[in-house]
Amino acid sequence: MDGFENFWAIYGNLVLTLGTNALLALSIWLTLTCGMLAMANAAFMGIGAYAAALLTMNYEASFPAALAGGMLAPALVAALIGLPTLRLSGVYLAMATLGFGEVVRVTILNTESLTGGALGLNGIPQLTQWWHVALAVVIVLLVLWRVRRSKIGRSFDAIRGDETAAQLMGIDIRSSKMLAFVAGAAIAGLAGALNAHLTFFIGPNEYGFDRGVEILTMAILGGIGGLAGPVLGAFIITILPEMLRGFADFRLVVNGLILVLIVLFLPQGIWDPARFSRWMRKGGRNA
Repeated sequence: MDGFENFWAIYGNLVLTLGTNALLALSIWLTLTCGMLAMANAAFMGIGAYAAALLTMNYEASFPAALAGGMLAPALVAALIGLPTLRLSGVYLAMATLGFGEVVRVTILNTESLTGGALGLNGIPQLTQWWHVALAVVIVLLVLWRVRRSKIGRSFDAIRGDETAAQLMGIDIRSSKMLAFVAGAAIAGLAGALNAHLTFFIGPNEYGFDRGVEILTMAILGGIGGLAGPVLGAFIITILPEMLRGFADFRLVVNGLILVLIVLFLPQGIWDPARFSRWMRKGGRNA
């Protein structure tokens, strides 16, 4: 028992960060499965973090209410910006959502009376417990697993495969994309709200371009072929800095290198059920 307490005292925050990063990876996984390269998840995380923190600090809201607010605020913002931006696709959508992220960061910097500006928010009550994070990850995984096996999930797969063919099959492309975008924003906001009440402090630079690349790296590294992929990618990207502490200044370079290597050699990510199936068939024939 003493050994576990010592481990938790040292690595407790790291374990909880694994959970919040898994939520972030799942949030962008949802939009990627619908064929959208949207890079606004870091901004949605920031909106959720600030909304939840302000609710508990300024309005003495209960923790569940703060989490709900942290999910609702980015979901509403996603619904508003999704109307014009989801008409775009590919790199143009990525550029538009990156621009939105910068707008959010600058807005936070210039609303000092509310957000603390560049100094951020200090003294956020530490309300996040390990079971909050574990429960959130389990619920999100169950919901996404159910969605993936439903008509909605099949619509997402069809849109990612061929948007024109999906439209000819009667799938409402616009509504499906909006659903994935808004739901992904809500999940990212939940991760932000949990993280804000774990770290005591949040600042605008935590939700910039670097964090957006990191979130995308988690999903691409793990693979979008299944729900296990983003969780695996989040685990690797979270643990990697601890293993390479001496190269902390090159963290973004390492993330970029990982993305390049994955695209070149494992385009479907580490977790690729189709590749595993091929290996199993080959193994059976060789036997």
